[in-house]
Amino acid sequence: MGRAGQGLAAQGYRLRELPGPLGPLRSPCSAAGRRAGDWAPAGWDRMGLPRGRLLRLLLLLVAACSGILFALYSSPVEQFPEPWSGARDTMTPREFFGPKASNSGTRKSQLCQRPLSLAVRQHRRFRSLFDLSTPVLLWGGLFTSELWDSLSRHKAPYGWQGLSHQAITSTLSLLNRSESAELFVPSREPPPKCIRYAVVGNGGILNGSRQGLNIDAHDYVFRLNGAVIKGFERDVGTKTSFYGFTVNTMKNSLLSYRHLGFTSVPQGQDLCYIFIPSSIREYLMLRSAILGVPVPEGPDEGDRPQTYFGPEASASKFKLLHPDFISYLKERFLKSQLINRGFEDIYMPSTGALMLLTALHTCDKVSAYGFITHNYGKYSDHYFEREKKPLRFYANHDLRLEATLWRDLHKAGILWLYQR
Repeated sequence: MGRAGQGLAAQGYRLRELPGPLGPLRSPCSAAGRRAGDWAPAGWDRMGLPRGRLLRLLLLLVAACSGILFALYSSPVEQFPEPWSGARDTMTPREFFGPKASNSGTRKSQLCQRPLSLAVRQHRRFRSLFDLSTPVLLWGGLFTSELWDSLSRHKAPYGWQGLSHQAITSTLSLLNRSESAELFVPSREPPPKCIRYAVVGNGGILNGSRQGLNIDAHDYVFRLNGAVIKGFERDVGTKTSFYGFTVNTMKNSLLSYRHLGFTSVPQGQDLCYIFIPSSIREYLMLRSAILGVPVPEGPDEGDRPQTYFGPEASASKFKLLHPDFISYLKERFLKSQLINRGFEDIYMPSTGALMLLTALHTCDKVSAYGFITHNYGKYSDHYFEREKKPLRFYANHDLRLEATLWRDLHKAGILWLYQR
């Protein structure tokens, strides 16, 4: 969202009457523009003019109207290409999204040619999988005793089984404004009529891709885990709107990729952080970040969240994925065979998958960069690695299943997947 696929209905074009100040504009010679009684069939004595002279006037009027109609219908009309016709795998983001958006009011007046919600409705398989009414984020306004009872039956990230009631409730009590329920903080300016997301994974396919400008041209950009930017601006861009993570993946990335330039997670005044609640650690870190205090207990005891997220501690900067949303994504889109092979307790969709599917449930168009593709063997595991390292598969994620999902969503026109 992008995140998305879009186009014109039925791969065709429809011309609509344009509303004028006094109603629909019509041709001066159209029958709809005449009133009964305007014409006298038995002669022209009403007008007091000879029949031959009026005949010539009538012929001139018909000729003039024909000329106007010919000019209208022969004028060049710009047609927008169907985004998913032809060679899908080689389509560029510019072709997919249309003209590059600017930060001016022009962007806000642009409508989506074919929002992903329409592409979902038109697809036989995916319209039965997507439920765009599913709450994506968890906030205090949703907490009830019934929700506690329901989620207490499932382990994290799908629920709260074994987690502290006090830790959960005290965290959610800080997410007590409606802005915590929305990915976007309301602003005085009207939002774009076509919201476009780029979700940037860390796959090696981005090394040498030169996709930075295309990524930054989107309205919002998601990044995740070890999002190394310095030195790779040409390939991955510089804009970051949302950073998604678990506390474990964030801290492991800072430790493992520090020597490659990942010395801090993205920070910025307008940047939001999306916590994936894989354990109690996310609730404790989130609460401490809002309060501006060290983490009081657990594996991260004593950590100061300001060192990760900056000094600003407004609750509006922090978002929390709903455990029910994560469960819905697993059941509908990524129900792996690993669950039946003894890995049920550790399996969950990858951070990248959760961010990409979050985008697909919250915006109009989605582009995916740096995600696994069929030819992953050609590239290193991550784009920022100095030496090629093969992608390894572990039982906690099913990356092959995710690759199949991205391919199918791309073919369905629901998202645009960067491929080489």
